[in-house]
Amino acid sequence: MAARPAARVSVRRLAVLLWIALPCAALAQGPEITLRGFQDGINHWQSGHGTTYPRYRPDQYRQIADNLVLLQRRGGGWAVNQDPQRILHDTARAQVLADQATPGGSFDNRNVYTQVAYLGEAFARSGDVRYRDAAVRGLDFILAEQIDSCGGWPHSVPSRTAYHGHIPFADDVTSGVLTTLRRVLREPLFGFISAGQRARVQAAVAAGDACLLRLQVRQDGVPTVWAGQYDRTTLQPAQGRKFELPALVTDESVGVVRYLMSIPDPSPTVVASVNAAMAWFQAHALTGWRLETFETTPAQFQFHRTTVDRRLVADAGAPLLWGRFHDLHDSSVLLANREGERVARFDAIPRERRTGYHWYGTWPQALITTDYPRWQQRTAGTRAR
Repeated sequence: MAARPAARVSVRRLAVLLWIALPCAALAQGPEITLRGFQDGINHWQSGHGTTYPRYRPDQYRQIADNLVLLQRRGGGWAVNQDPQRILHDTARAQVLADQATPGGSFDNRNVYTQVAYLGEAFARSGDVRYRDAAVRGLDFILAEQIDSCGGWPHSVPSRTAYHGHIPFADDVTSGVLTTLRRVLREPLFGFISAGQRARVQAAVAAGDACLLRLQVRQDGVPTVWAGQYDRTTLQPAQGRKFELPALVTDESVGVVRYLMSIPDPSPTVVASVNAAMAWFQAHALTGWRLETFETTPAQFQFHRTTVDRRLVADAGAPLLWGRFHDLHDSSVLLANREGERVARFDAIPRERRTGYHWYGTWPQALITTDYPRWQQRTAGTRAR
């Protein structure tokens, strides 16, 4: 008889432990869905709102997907530079609900297509039809906003600046959309889209691929890489923000090449485009210079605070370096200040832009050393045609 109270206590303790553990188990929803595509937007959100607000963990994909459904506008698009991991308090939730009536959306900073991909995977894992329906609306928005003159996508709709209506390659707008559309066509998790929408996606990919090949900049008839953005009417390289002069853009051209290399059975035209871009990357790498970041007096600027500065240092052993922008005519590195004036030297750019923008980088390096040789082996038959 003496054992019964102890048994009752053990059962009671077990019940308490289960009561504590079950909510935790409900929150831990299995392997996380990658949030890598949202990182640019998250960084912009946090630059204006700080980093101390409550956020969902990456593995809480249901709550994150719920946020994406709330943040989606009724027309299918999303505003740029949001944090989908943000835990919305009542006031923020009310504002988000009111914002759903805002028309349009932005493809800037890897937006819209990233939400569609996340929601598609969330539906595949959960079966929650809200995620499926939101992904379908997002796809409809993408397809509706493809630019007829070439097959790319705009920065933002409706256009609120001189460059929002351009066809941008900056921030992976056009190549990022096409990468996601190809995922929609090949991955089983997007099996929920209708036959009609699938046919529209196939047509959009064909038009987008043709646009990429058409807009590859030529110098004296030789294909190089791609400009940051193009005028949708003339299809000529155009200016973005004031300090983003019309120019070849190295970082996002790497994204275009990666997209073209992802095509399973590339045509000889695609192969020639990739080979030409890789030849340009190799021919215009900078040698003997290292970009150095060093601590110095803190400074607060309008859009960011910094405790560092940057400079180019002569270094014969430095890895290859490329400018973010290169001249459209001679491929020399192109630098500018915030007023849009071209400058000859990196140290002539004020510190605000030196530290608030990436003017030099090693973006094509992995393509040259790893990805391109593997792709060449895979496409050897196509090159021999």
